[in-house]
Amino acid sequence: MAETVTYLECWSRVAAGLFSQALVGEPQMTEALPKPLGSGAFGFAVTVEGHEQGRFSVMLDGGLAEAALLGEGIDQRAAWAELVRETVDAAAGELLARTGHKVQATSYRAIASEGKLTQAYQLKSGDHSWQVQVLSELRVPRPKAAVPMEAKPEEKTGNLVQAGSAQASEPTPALSLGLNLLLDVELEASLRFGAREMPLAEILDLGPGDVVQLDRHVSDPVDLIVGDKIVARGEVVLVNGNFGLRVTEVAEPQRRLESIRCLF
Repeated sequence: MAETVTYLECWSRVAAGLFSQALVGEPQMTEALPKPLGSGAFGFAVTVEGHEQGRFSVMLDGGLAEAALLGEGIDQRAAWAELVRETVDAAAGELLARTGHKVQATSYRAIASEGKLTQAYQLKSGDHSWQVQVLSELRVPRPKAAVPMEAKPEEKTGNLVQAGSAQASEPTPALSLGLNLLLDVELEASLRFGAREMPLAEILDLGPGDVVQLDRHVSDPVDLIVGDKIVARGEVVLVNGNFGLRVTEVAEPQRRLESIRCLF
């Protein structure tokens, strides 16, 4: 049975881990009583859709814009914007992993204040501490009542035809007994971020600190590879400090099965 866990709980857990890993001094984030954020407070509001829907926002103490927790000589506000975005995406991956429920951030914008809050946290490093406040207005929408629909002439049992489409979807073939015997076999899956052809001379000249540019933009989806076949594509997320893949596209079942041919 899936755990009863909310997106806010997943965000709290993920943010505590990421903030400790990404910030200078490895500050610890714990729940705390709310207090004023001080001048210069800034934050980010996210619209979430899926199993939970609504507005989710993170407000940060103004002092965090002055503390070089994300490195010297960089725009701390911009760096915090990226870090908070990572926590939002990673929390979605955490929720999916723990409950099977899918959510997705569909918009993300900077805000200067928030009228109320759901939970306050203290981010503490040595003698310094800062307040982090979260407002979660996410709710699980009520399921819509099923409305009986009269079958269209194009619809046939086991092979539905989309209205207005001239092509019928192919029926999924039944799994054979032989294939059922392979379903528990563990296969190695890998993520491919991109590729590049390089002369041998350049490869031999590589050293620590060198950067190899790939043929894929940072916003492009990455490939999930099994054998030598692409079985899915998606976005890279962080789950408990580890890389993960939020799947956005999958290959047809027959093509996914073809990926194991070269392994047996």
